[in-house]
Amino acid sequence: MNVIYERCCGMDVHKNTIVACLIKGRKKEIRSFSTMTSSLLGLIDWLKDVNCQCVAMEATGSYWKPIYNLLEMEEIHTLVVNAQHIKAVPGRKTDVKDSEWIADLLRHGLLNGSYIPKREQRELKELVRYRRSMVQERARKLNRIQKVLEGANIKLASVISEIDGKSSRDMLDMLVAGCNDVKVMADKARRQMRKKIPQIEEALHGFMGDHQRLMLRLMLKHIDILEEQVRSLDREIQEKMKPVNEQICLIDTIPGVGERSAQVIIAEIGVNMNQFPSAAHLASWAGLCPGNNESAGKRKNGRTRKGSDILRATLIECAKVAGHLKNTYFSSQYTRIAARRGKNRATVAVAHTILKTVYYMLKSNLPYRELGADFFELRQKNQIVKKTVKRLEALGFSVTIDQGIGTSTA
Repeated sequence: MNVIYERCCGMDVHKNTIVACLIKGRKKEIRSFSTMTSSLLGLIDWLKDVNCQCVAMEATGSYWKPIYNLLEMEEIHTLVVNAQHIKAVPGRKTDVKDSEWIADLLRHGLLNGSYIPKREQRELKELVRYRRSMVQERARKLNRIQKVLEGANIKLASVISEIDGKSSRDMLDMLVAGCNDVKVMADKARRQMRKKIPQIEEALHGFMGDHQRLMLRLMLKHIDILEEQVRSLDREIQEKMKPVNEQICLIDTIPGVGERSAQVIIAEIGVNMNQFPSAAHLASWAGLCPGNNESAGKRKNGRTRKGSDILRATLIECAKVAGHLKNTYFSSQYTRIAARRGKNRATVAVAHTILKTVYYMLKSNLPYRELGADFFELRQKNQIVKKTVKRLEALGFSVTIDQGIGTSTA
C-alpha cells in the first residue's frame, strides 16, 4: 500500500491516560501521557519536535475533546475517527497495539475523519444542547410535582391543562404556605379558568402532609432556578446567533420548523453546506436515512443509523408538526407513507425531507418554496388517469378523455 504520511501519530485515548504511537519511516516510537493539561502540552511539544504531519484518535466519549482543542490551536492536522471503523483483530487488543493499528491505518490513508465543526460552532452547540437539557429537566420536575399532588389526593391536573401556568403556580404557592381553604385557592384562577372554579375547588380538596409541602416547596424553587438558567442561556444564544440570524429566519419559513428548532439545526450542522458532498450525505450523518442490510439478494430491515441525537430529535418534532398541517407538501408526504408503512416511518421520512430542504436552502441561500399538497398527484397525473379509466371500464362504463375533462356513458 502507498504511504500517505511519512510522520504520523495514532492515539488510544482513555479517561486518565493516552498511548501515542509515532511512525517515522520504518521506526515506531510509543509513549504514554496523562490527560492532565501539563502532560498534554508535553505531548504537543513532542509532536511538534518531530514535525508530525497528521494525528488520528478514536471518538471515545468526550475524552478526545481536550486533546483536539490543543492540536487545533497548534494547527496540527487531526482526524477524529469512528471507533467502529477501526476495530482491530479480536484477541489482539492492548492499548499499545490499538495505537499502533491506528497509526498504521493513518499512514496509508485508510482513515476518514468525522465532521468536527469550528470552535465557535462547538461552543454554540454546547450552549444549545445545555439549554435543551435544562428544558427537559424542568419537564421532569413538573412530572414530579404532579406525582406529589396525586399522593396528596389533589387532582389539579385533571381540571387544569397546564400545571405550570400562573394560576396553577399561585395555587401551589398557597398549598406550600399551608392554606387549606379551597375557595380562597380556587379564586386565584384567571381569565377563562374562572369558569372552572367549582371543579377547581373539588380538585383542590385533598390531604397534604408536611413532608409533601416540603417536597413541593423545594421542587417549585428548583423550577424557578431552571427557568432563570434557561433565560440566561437564551440571552447568550441570541448573542452568539447574531451572525447567522439571516439563515435562522430562512429555515424558520419551513412548515413545522420554529425559531428554537432552527437554532438547534444551525448549531448542529452549521451554515456552510460545502462540508457535506450532498444532501444525502448530510442525512446519513444525522442518522435520518435507512441503513443498508442486504444479503443473498434479500433486503432486510434497514433501520436508521446512529447520528446526532439532538438534531434527530429536533427534526422528528418538526416532522410531527409538519405532517399534521393542512394543504402542504409535508402533510401530503406524511399521509401517503403513513397509509403504507405506518406513522413512525412516515415521521422519519418527513424529517429526512426537512433536513434535505434545509441543506438546499442554506447552500443556495433561497427561501422555502411550497410545492403544494397536490404535488404527488400532479407528478403522477397520467398514471392516475389510466388507473381510474381502467377501473371505470371494469365496471362497464365507456370513458372518453377530452382535454382533462372526462365524460362517461353507461
